Order: sequence, then C-alpha cells, then structure tokens
Amino acid sequence: MFEIDFLSIINLSGFELVGLLFGLMLLGSITGFLSGLLGIGGGVVLVPGLLYIFQLLDFPEKHLMHMVIGTSLSIIIPTGLTSAFSHYKKGSFQKDIFFKLGTGIIFGVLLGTLLASYLSGDILRIIFASVMMLLSIVMFVNLKKHTFLKVVPYKPLAITYGFFSGCISTLIGIGGATLNVPFMVFCKIPVHQAVGTAAALSTIISLPAMIGFIAIGLDKQGLPPFTFGYVNYLAFLTIIPTSTLLVPFGASISHKVTVKNLRRIFGIFMILVALKMWENVWDFL
Repeated sequence: MFEIDFLSIINLSGFELVGLLFGLMLLGSITGFLSGLLGIGGGVVLVPGLLYIFQLLDFPEKHLMHMVIGTSLSIIIPTGLTSAFSHYKKGSFQKDIFFKLGTGIIFGVLLGTLLASYLSGDILRIIFASVMMLLSIVMFVNLKKHTFLKVVPYKPLAITYGFFSGCISTLIGIGGATLNVPFMVFCKIPVHQAVGTAAALSTIISLPAMIGFIAIGLDKQGLPPFTFGYVNYLAFLTIIPTSTLLVPFGASISHKVTVKNLRRIFGIFMILVALKMWENVWDFL
C-alpha cells in the first residue's frame, strides 16, 4: 500500500534529482497556465507529461498508464478548484448548467473507474490517443460560430452527455473541460461562462475518480515508490504549487487576448501526442 523504495531516489545523482523536480514543476506551470487560458483541463497536458517523466524513471510498465491517469486526476482537483474560483470571481459560472451536467457526470465517473480496473494500460493509451485525436478538431473550430441548441437541455440529453463526459474523462485522466466546453458553447453558452462552469465540473469528475483509482490500485504489487494506490504523491506534491499558482494568471489573460492561434497550436500538439501514443502501443504489440 504505502510502499516507499528510497533506493530509486538514492540512485539518482543530485543533478538528476533536481532535474526531476524541475521537470515536474515546469509541467505544473504549463498545466495551470493552459488550464486557465484555454479552458482545456489539466489532464490533456498532465497525462503525456507524466507518462514521459515516469518512463524516464523506468517505472513498471504494467501499472504505468493507470498511475499516470490516477495521478493526473488527483492534480486536477486543486487546479480545477483554483480555476473555478478564478472564473467565478469574474462572473463566469452558471449554477443551473453545473447541476444539469453534474448529475450524469457522477454516474459516468463510477462506470469509468470500474472499466479502468479491468482494462490494460495499452487499451487506456489507445483510448486516450483516440479521444485526443478527435478533440484536437475542436481546437481548430471557432466555437462561437456554432450553436445547435438555445439552452442546455435538462433531460435526457444533458444527463446522458454528462454521463458520457464523466466516463471518458475518468478513463483518460482529464477534468472534462475539453469535452464539456464545446458542448456548452454549442448550446449557446458564452465561451467564458462555459470555461468557468467546466472548471467547476472538473472537480466532481476528478475527486471521485481519484478516490476510485486509489481504491483499485491498493492491492497491486510492484508499484513504484511514493505511490498510494494508483496516485503518485511525489508528483502530486511537486506539481500542485506551480499549477495552482499559474491558473489565475492564465484565466486573467484569457479575458484580455484572442486565443484562436494558441488553440490551433495546442490542437497540433494534441495530434502529435496521439500519434506518439499510438506508435508506442503498436511497437509494444
């Protein structure tokens, strides 16, 4: 359970340890800033970033993807709360939509956690890569020009979509903003309102999902050091300070600049990440 193998840290030189901590803090800074700026949710950056760092540390491949997802979900909790509070202070939050989508999200998280306990790491990578490839399209679309509904519907569409969003977000370790923001904008919700509401929704995805990943990982053998269930708390404690610090700055910038080109650049990043994950899985198979 709380198995700590200090030898893996001792075997690192001082320079390597400093590099590791710096890398985690840099990842946290990028995650927090983009979460506030683009409303994408931290997991889109955290999952590939943590996967790369954990691979450098030679963490066991068997549990790697589950631990990446569990750790990402844990980090999204304070990041999402900070982002939600920042947007709330600017009036970018809609309570009614939060409860409409949130009802379905809770049940979706439960199903996603259950599925994750049975799926292999390679399957989770394929799911993440596939969803990222699809969601990258959203980064190239001007959401303001596309509306299909005048309001967010209550039943059954809102609950059904929330269920889908919660399940997929749990399986790939994201806070759901990349899924929920486009849905709300397509329902004629202003972008900044959608971003702020999605940030709040990320907390009711990430908190129960994190608890679920801890639970399903508690009885696993051979987990890497500083891990509780499928959550690596060294990464959590290192990334949180910088990610929460940069979220308000990103949120503030989002209200002052046009982020169209940044979204397109990030869309290309998502495509490259998806292609790399697919490549790694096919090579392994």
